[in-house]
Amino acid sequence: MSKVLVIGCGGVASVAIHKCCQVSDVFTELCIASRTKSKCDALAEKLAPTTKTKITTAQVDADDVDQLIALIKSYQPDLVMNIALPYQDLTIMDACLACGVNYMD
Repeated sequence: MSKVLVIGCGGVASVAIHKCCQVSDVFTELCIASRTKSKCDALAEKLAPTTKTKITTAQVDADDVDQLIALIKSYQPDLVMNIALPYQDLTIMDACLACGVNYMD
């Protein structure tokens, strides 16, 4: 049903991503993006055997609107789920507005 770009891969984000993967008929595709791609890759590898959700990963600086816009345009999600640090909210919102994509915090 939906293709979601998740920005953040820390403790809270990992729990939220696990929950999304438990409902793979709703969350059919996830892209986990963070400053540290290796963390995203490790989580994707851990979840892959336990879910039908297609998981990809990406590196992004959530403080850089242009990088965020490029990632959103490339991945073309239905929703951007912001689970990054609170001070990054506005840059992520700006990128979502520029791309016309739904935003959830």
